[in-house]
Amino acid sequence: MTTTHDIVQKLWSLCHVLRDDGITYREDVTERMWWQILELAKETHREEPLPHGYRGLV
Repeated sequence: MTTTHDIVQKLWSLCHVLRDDGITYREDVTERMWWQILELAKETHREEPLPHGYRGLV
């Protein structure tokens, strides 16, 4: 069974990988935010206002 501590440790390890690749915390959070918005648009069938290049990315 995965504990909250295990999940937090896994996330931090991924953050360290991103940081080592030159991706800042701010860039990571911004990217995740847009990914969530695109996913929400897909799930609610509201992708029409999105530019064609961004539809179906998630």
